[in-house]
Amino acid sequence: MNITIVGGGFGGVKTALELSKNSKNHITVISDKEDFQYYPALYGTATGHSHLQSWVSLGTVFAGKMNINVVIDTITKIDPTAKTLASTNGNTYEYDHLVLALGAVTTYFGIEGLDQYTFGIKSEEEIRELKHHLYQEIAEQREVEKQYVVIGGGPTGVELAAALGTYIKRLCERHKVPHGRVGVTLVEAAPRILPRMHPATSKKVTERLRSIGVKVQVNKKVESASSEGLMVNGKPLSSHTIIWTSGVANNPFFAANSEHFEIAKNGKVVVNDYLRTKDGIHVIGDNAFTPYSGLAQTALHDALFVSHNFGRWQTHKPLKKYKPVTPVVSIPVGKDWAVFEWHWIRFYGWLASVVRQAADFIGYRDILPFGQALGAWHAQKIVEEDYFTPTPKKK
Repeated sequence: MNITIVGGGFGGVKTALELSKNSKNHITVISDKEDFQYYPALYGTATGHSHLQSWVSLGTVFAGKMNINVVIDTITKIDPTAKTLASTNGNTYEYDHLVLALGAVTTYFGIEGLDQYTFGIKSEEEIRELKHHLYQEIAEQREVEKQYVVIGGGPTGVELAAALGTYIKRLCERHKVPHGRVGVTLVEAAPRILPRMHPATSKKVTERLRSIGVKVQVNKKVESASSEGLMVNGKPLSSHTIIWTSGVANNPFFAANSEHFEIAKNGKVVVNDYLRTKDGIHVIGDNAFTPYSGLAQTALHDALFVSHNFGRWQTHKPLKKYKPVTPVVSIPVGKDWAVFEWHWIRFYGWLASVVRQAADFIGYRDILPFGQALGAWHAQKIVEEDYFTPTPKKK
């Protein structure tokens, strides 16, 4: 069976790996990036730890999988009738069975100046820009800002805000730049940080952030950004280092091909009980309008579901219906402290940080062989803050 998968993230890679276990399957993975990106580790790479924890080449991921072919290209158009895909490079790809797992993209909600005057940590290029900016300020200009601003009180914003102050101090010490207390401010538009989690968790994490020197501002709407800082609730917030961690939208591929998909109000694709569209195309992970869509665990769950149903179809067994699974949420908040939440179970502190470390190893192991997973997991402990500094800033 010939199966085409578009997307090299958790959903696409896991689907390919599962399907490759059947030697009769021939899988083509089309990705716009050469690497698999481990999103939960990006905040660590952005704050001075090894890049090896965040990126693994697709060639390494699929090493030894002779029935997987990887194509680096960006798909822009689909014709479900002809069963073809078109790309930015002018290529056309035919498919028999198709799985779309393109992932999400950053959105700035139309807020003036955010795209120009803020940094991000959702890709290698964005992290390079941020780290080079910090290197220029501290190592070359020998300046430490009064306030480093992180926008977005979701898991990524919390993780980054908690780690950023320590990273800035380490850079200052490395380059012998005098510093006092490093000011980090976390800005969230909702009434509390981690708004999708239990209020008790939000309260506990807020207390933890404040205890390690992070200023938490909630109910604060960002209205614009400039070279001097932000306008928040009508008042200026000065900073030359503003990091945007909020705002994700469905991949623009679906809006560009909306005549072939039913699009929900949030921009995601409506799928049936088998994660398929009316044309029989599988849409999984961040792209599908399902509960808990947008999380890596959901993408992995979707990948297992789709690949197992392919197997059932091949052996003439009835297909199973999709059942969403409530994901475990574990968020590190500084050194040796984390929060764990799953259904009614919640705990915090050192034990939760141990659970998070174990969860990261499981996450790597879902994608990589044991030895490579262990190496990527161990790389989280490696300090490598100057890895990105030779690259010129592109902003």
